[in-house]
Amino acid sequence: MKQTFAIVRKELDAYFGSPMALIFLGAFLAVTLFTFFWVDTFFARGIADVRPLFRWMPLLTIFLVAALTMRQWSEEQHSGTLEMLLTLPVQTWQLALGKFLAVIALVGMALVLTLPLPITVSILGNLDWGPVVGGYLAALLLAAAYAAIGLFVSSRTDNQIVALIATVLLGGLLYMVGTPGITDFVGGSIANILRSIGTGSRFESIERGVIDLRDLVYYLSLTALFMALNIVSLDSKRWSRGMRTLQYRRNVTYTVILIGLNLALLNTWLYPLYGLRVDLTQQKEYSLSPVTKQLISNLQEPLLIRAYISEKTHPLLMPLVPQISDTLREYEIASRGKITTEVVDPIKHPDLEAEAAQTYGIRPTPFQVAGRYESSVINSYFDILVRYGDQNVVLNFRDLIEVEPRRDGTVDVHLRNLEYDLTRAIKKVVYGFQSVDAVLEALDQPAKLTLFVTPDTLPEALADAPNVIAKVAQEYADKSGGKFSFASVNPDAPDSTVTRQQLYDSYGLQPIAATLFSNESYYLYMLLEVGDQSQIIYPGGDLTEADVRTAIESALKRMSTGFLKVVGLWTPPATPTQNAFGQMQQPFSSWNMLFQQLRNEYQVRFLDLENGQVPNDIDVLVVVAPQNLTDKQRFAIDQYLMRGGSVVAAAGNYTVIPDQFSGALSLQPVENGLRDMLAHYGVDVQNSLVMDPQNEPFPLPVVRQVGGFQVQEIQAVNYPFFVDVRPDAMDSDSPITGNLAQVTMNWASPITLDPDKNADRETHILLQSSAQSWLRSDTDIQPNFDAYPDQGFPVEGEPQAYPLAVSVQGVFESYFKDKPSPFQPGEDSTDNSSGVNSSPGNADNSPPGTIETSSPAARLVVIGSAEFLDDVILQLSTTLTQDRYRNNLLFVQNAVDWSVEDLDLLTIRARGANSRVLKPLTEQEQSLWEMLNYAIALLALAGIALVWRLRRRSEKPMALAPVPVEATGD
Repeated sequence: MKQTFAIVRKELDAYFGSPMALIFLGAFLAVTLFTFFWVDTFFARGIADVRPLFRWMPLLTIFLVAALTMRQWSEEQHSGTLEMLLTLPVQTWQLALGKFLAVIALVGMALVLTLPLPITVSILGNLDWGPVVGGYLAALLLAAAYAAIGLFVSSRTDNQIVALIATVLLGGLLYMVGTPGITDFVGGSIANILRSIGTGSRFESIERGVIDLRDLVYYLSLTALFMALNIVSLDSKRWSRGMRTLQYRRNVTYTVILIGLNLALLNTWLYPLYGLRVDLTQQKEYSLSPVTKQLISNLQEPLLIRAYISEKTHPLLMPLVPQISDTLREYEIASRGKITTEVVDPIKHPDLEAEAAQTYGIRPTPFQVAGRYESSVINSYFDILVRYGDQNVVLNFRDLIEVEPRRDGTVDVHLRNLEYDLTRAIKKVVYGFQSVDAVLEALDQPAKLTLFVTPDTLPEALADAPNVIAKVAQEYADKSGGKFSFASVNPDAPDSTVTRQQLYDSYGLQPIAATLFSNESYYLYMLLEVGDQSQIIYPGGDLTEADVRTAIESALKRMSTGFLKVVGLWTPPATPTQNAFGQMQQPFSSWNMLFQQLRNEYQVRFLDLENGQVPNDIDVLVVVAPQNLTDKQRFAIDQYLMRGGSVVAAAGNYTVIPDQFSGALSLQPVENGLRDMLAHYGVDVQNSLVMDPQNEPFPLPVVRQVGGFQVQEIQAVNYPFFVDVRPDAMDSDSPITGNLAQVTMNWASPITLDPDKNADRETHILLQSSAQSWLRSDTDIQPNFDAYPDQGFPVEGEPQAYPLAVSVQGVFESYFKDKPSPFQPGEDSTDNSSGVNSSPGNADNSPPGTIETSSPAARLVVIGSAEFLDDVILQLSTTLTQDRYRNNLLFVQNAVDWSVEDLDLLTIRARGANSRVLKPLTEQEQSLWEMLNYAIALLALAGIALVWRLRRRSEKPMALAPVPVEATGD
C-alpha cells in the first residue's frame, strides 16, 4: 500500500498546488450553506433536523465529484505522463486506487467542513444524531460511486471537458432513473426496479438514519464495478492488437463481465431480504419496538395486514410504498407465522376490490396528478387493513402520511409513524375481538333498534337505504336469540304512534332537508336503545351493508362492557349563540382533534353528567374547559374520583372568545368551574396567566405590496401567552412527559400544590414555564409592540418558573363531605358501584351515600389550560409548523394512558412526530447563528490554505546525487 499512498499524496499535492482544491471546497460550502439557510429556510422551518443539508446532496455531488475527477486521467493522457506512470513499478490497480482515495479524501474534507451546521442545530434544538451519521455515510458512499464513474470516464478521453460532461450525464442518468418523473412514467414493478437502481432513492434510505445492508452493498457494488472498468481501461492502453494477446484480452473482458454479473446477482439476492440493517435514530423509529413484538407474540388467532395500494398512484406516495412493504415484512417475521401481510393492487384483483368496498368500506381516493401537458385525476388505493377475527381497522392515506409544505411551494410527504399506526390498530382489533353474539350477550338488557324513516319523501339516491338497513338489522335479530329486535317507524304515517314533534321532544331529531331550496324534508335515523340508554345512529359513507353493519356494531360495543377502555369526555355544550347582527353562530371553541386522537386507542363517550353520576363503565374521565357546571356535575366528578377513578382536567380559569364586531380575541373569566373543588383536593389553579419569553409565535396575516399587487402572508409575532415548554421543564420521571420533545400551553394559569394536603401523595410537576416567566392578571391579550417592542407586553414582578400541569395519586377527601346535597328533594341518584342511594340528605350533613374518602388508586391530572386543546388554536399552530400541534394532543393521550395504567404505546407514540423544534430565537439571534456558520466556513478555508502553504514551504527539495567523475569524461 506504500505505492498507493504515494499516489494519494501526489494527487493531493496537485490539488492544493493550484486553486482547484480551495475552489472545490469553497463552492461546496457556499452551495451547502445557501441551500440550508436560504433555499430550505432552516430558521423558518423551526425544526431541529439537518434534512436541508442532505436534501440536495445527490445532485450536488454529481457536479462536484465530476469536477474533481475530470482531470485525473485525461490530463495524464493529454500531457503524455500516463505512459510514464504505467511503466513505473506500480500495479495498475494501485494507480487507480490511489487516485480514487485522493478524490474521496477531498470529498471527506468537504463534508467535515459542514459539521458546524449539525453542531449548530444540536445547540439550538434536540437534534437526533442518527440521521446525521446516516446522511454523512450516504454522502460518502454516493461520492465514492460517482468518483469511480468519473475516473473510468476520465480514462477514456484526453479531454477534461468531455470527461466532465460525460461523468455528469452518466451520474445524472443513474440518479434520474429512480426519481418520480421516470418511475411514474413506467409504473408497476418496473418502477420498483428503477427505484432500486437509482442512486438518489437509495440515498434517502440511509439519510433517514437506517443503515441497510442492501444499500451498502449497492453503493459498494457500483464503486467496485466502475473501479474494475477503470483498471481494465488503463490496462488496455498497453495491449497490442495481435493474436498473441487475444486470449489475455478475452480473459480480462470475461473477468469484468463476471464481476458485473456477480454483483448484479448479489444485489438481486439481497433485495427481498429484510431486517439486515441498523437503526441509528435516537428512538429507533424504523425498528419494531419491544412493545410491538410483545403484542404480536401474544396473538391467539391469525392476523391479517393487507395493504391496498394501486400501482398507479400519486407520485409523492410512490416512494413510501417500499417503506410500507419493508415494515409489513418485519411484522410478519416478528410474529413467527401469526401475521400474514399482503400488498395488493385492488384494480388488478376485482374480487379483492369488491370485498374491500362491501366488507370494509375501502374505496379509491381521487388524486389530482399534474402531467407534462395536462392535469388529470386518478382514483387509486392507499389503505391498510388490519383484521383479527371479526374485528378490523382501516388506515387510509390521511392516517398514514404527513404533508409538510416547503418554502419553495413544494411539499415533503412522508409516513407519519407507521409502527405506531399499525400497532395501535392491532391492539384495537385484538382488544375488541368479539363476535356480535358476544357483544349482545354482554348487554344487561335486550337491544332494540328502531329505524325512523319517511319513505315517501326520501331522495332518489337514498331509496334503497331502508331496505339495506332492514336487511342487516334483521340478520342480527335472527341470530341474537331474542337479545336484539328491529322495528321500522314512519312518523308521517296516519296510524303512527310517533310523530315528528315527539321525535324532536324526546330525542332532538329534526327532519333533513331534501334539497337546498326545497321545503320537503325526510327522516332516516336509527335509534338504538338498551335499557335506559339510547343512541342515535346515522351511518356514513354510501349506506352500503358494510357501512350499516359498522355503525350498528360500533354502537352496540359502546353500550357494552368488557371491550376497549372507555374514555368519558366532557366538553362545554356546543350551543349556538346569537351574534350582534341577530344571526346564530356556532361556538368559537371545539375539541374535535382531541376526540379523534383519543378514539384511535379507546372508545370515547361524550358525557353531560347532568344526572350527577359518571357511568360505571367509564375507565377515565377527561374534563375539558369546565365552566357553567352545576353542583350535580361537580358531584359526579367528585364521586367518580372517590370511587378510585382517574380524572384528567384541562381547567384553565379563562376562556377565549372573539369580539362580535372586530373578531379580535379577548379573555373571559370562567364561571362555575372546578377551581374550588380542585383547591380542596390540594391543587390550586390560580387566577392569573403565565407569560414566557420562550414561546410559540402567534401567526398573523400581513398584507404586503409586491410588484404593484397586494400579497397576504403569515407573519410570526412573539406572543408570551403561548408558553413553549421544552424537555428541561418537564418531569422526566413521569411516563406522561418522558417521550415528549415540546408542548405549547396557550393562555395557561399557574398551578400551586398544597404541601400539607399532598404530603402523603405521589405528585409530579409535569410541565412548567421557563425561569424568565412572569404573571399577568390583566385580561387584555392584545400585544402593543409600540410600547413594548420586545414582548408586546410589560414584564411584571420577579421572573420565575411556574407549574402548568401536575399529576397526583393517592387518597383524596370528597369536596362534598359535610356539604348539603346537590339533589333536590324527590330526586334520586343511585351509585351502582357502591350499592347505596344518594338521595337527598339534610342541610348539615353529606348526602347519604356520599363517599367521603377515595382509595389510594385515585389519580388526578390537572392542566392549567384548556385552550391548548382547542381546534382553532391547534389549527393556528399548523400555519407556522406543520405538526407541532400534535405534541399537545400526545400529552393528553399520555395522561389518559397513565390514568388507566395502559402505558404500552407510550414508548412509540412520539416516534415519527416531527416535534424536534428549535429554541425560540429572535431575528437578531438567527442572523447571528447564520453569520457564525459563514464565518466558520471562511476561517476553515483560510486555515486549510495556510496549513498547506506552510507545509509546502517546509518541504526541502530532494538532494541530487553527485555525478561520478568517470561519467564526466575527466
